[in-house]
Amino acid sequence: EVAQLFNREAGIGVRLQVVPMQGYRREAWFDQTALPWVNPSPNLRSLAQAILYCGVGAVESANVSVGRGTDSPFEVLGAPWINGKRLAVYLAKRNIPGVEFEPVTFVPRSSRYHGQSCQGVRVLLVDRRNFNGPLLGVELAAALYRLYPGKFNLGNTLSMIGSRQVLQAIKNGDDPRQIQRRWQPELSDFLRKREKYLLY
Repeated sequence: EVAQLFNREAGIGVRLQVVPMQGYRREAWFDQTALPWVNPSPNLRSLAQAILYCGVGAVESANVSVGRGTDSPFEVLGAPWINGKRLAVYLAKRNIPGVEFEPVTFVPRSSRYHGQSCQGVRVLLVDRRNFNGPLLGVELAAALYRLYPGKFNLGNTLSMIGSRQVLQAIKNGDDPRQIQRRWQPELSDFLRKREKYLLY
């Protein structure tokens, strides 16, 4: 689907042949397919981690650990300069759809903060149907910037968040839900554009 969209919308114009899958339903979660799980990445070892990746991963290019080097990549987030209980309480009050938070302490065996004790939060996926990855990413970035403005390197998240306007809105103290509402018109335009390329 995305190959066909890129080919036409970006004017690539190659001769493209797509062989549709049989038996695939767009609404099915992976664990409803009866297929064996194969890690798409060494740090995506479960369906929950793969789902959370698109939210928690939004801040991983900043100076926080997202659990790489632990048994729970993308299910934990922290740093030596974070107070886990404070962050968990703050995020819980935000009522972010699909997730809950609890304080956690962990020591990455590799990657960022290797061998250092990190406090932060465990992100619990409690309702995957109502989960909104981009909103979670903005909520995490906004929470870290608000609670740790002199320590959290918000600017480094640009490569993952992908919008200078979103980063500026976080700096301005805008509510993440308000930020999310601002991108809805462009998202709606994209969903209309992709409609003609959907195979399933």
